[in-house]
Amino acid sequence: MSAETTADAWAQRATVAETAVNTRFGRRPFGLPGTWLAKISTAPAKKTEWHYWWQAHYLDCLVDAAWRRNQHREPVDLGLARALLRGIRLRNFLILVNSFYDDMAWLALAVGRGQTLSEQALGRAFPGARSARRVLGRQLRKAFTDDLGGGLFWSKKRDFKNTPVNGPAALYFARDGEAEQAQHILDWLDGNLWDAEKQLYIDGIHLRPTGPEREETVWTYNQGPVLGAFCALPSALNLARAVQLIDGVERELSRGEHGGAVLLHGEGDSGLFTGILIRYLGVAARNAQLPDETREAARRMVFGTAEAVWATRSADGVFSKELGLSAEQAYPPGAAVGLSTQLQAWMILETAHQLASA
Repeated sequence: MSAETTADAWAQRATVAETAVNTRFGRRPFGLPGTWLAKISTAPAKKTEWHYWWQAHYLDCLVDAAWRRNQHREPVDLGLARALLRGIRLRNFLILVNSFYDDMAWLALAVGRGQTLSEQALGRAFPGARSARRVLGRQLRKAFTDDLGGGLFWSKKRDFKNTPVNGPAALYFARDGEAEQAQHILDWLDGNLWDAEKQLYIDGIHLRPTGPEREETVWTYNQGPVLGAFCALPSALNLARAVQLIDGVERELSRGEHGGAVLLHGEGDSGLFTGILIRYLGVAARNAQLPDETREAARRMVFGTAEAVWATRSADGVFSKELGLSAEQAYPPGAAVGLSTQLQAWMILETAHQLASA
């Protein structure tokens, strides 16, 4: 833990981000009571713009905030999270099925966490969770095929198998008690998308008429849920893989000039990427089965990133999209602020609180 920043201070910081997101972006879709969604930007939105997976991470952040209150023995209220799940279904044409399997994997993970908290803290089910997990889990199973030796397709076009879907799907199946399926996916990732030199996972493999074509790009977020799945299935092999992965993340993706913070990827979809990785570095840092030096590396990156992100904030709770750049510089007067970067900051601050409280 940072010598200067206590768990209570991280809780206060996370509350700043939570309040800013809820008030700046939150709204009732179509004005309907009992529903909630987040606008994608402070700029006027086009009616056709819809980012399903951003809303899934918003739900995850709302669950984080509820966990924080439960930890501090404050009343737990999942009302906004329930309303958001309804809002997602409403905005997605009254269904949860989406064209992208990774979108559905993220929502399944968030709903699962909401269900766990509701049962533990409130003694009752999270409304809509059981049916949502049933629908989304069925979709993820349909995405899995023997093409390229296994793994899930990214979308219903079925022409790309990648880490963005296989990581969260492996974690979903691990948490759902389907260890064999989860391990099969992890083994497929290791055999097909692992870059042994960088010790990181590349983006994916395209199925072209001329044959498979590797997409070698490395993104922060792709490493996160794979790491989470290793921790959820802590065999000797998976723990060894987690050690290698954390070593690769610190060497290739962290920035010493910013206190060891993990790099940020800007805005848009990329504005969520580092927050997702930090979430699962926080999971690894709390996993007592990992070596102490590995856990400490994960802790350094969580707290280094959280401190760097907190330092960018503006007086009204806006966070920057770049390390070392203040929110006022990133978003000059009149500039639109995107939801993704603000969710990312919130996620990072919640993770720092969770780790400081452990």
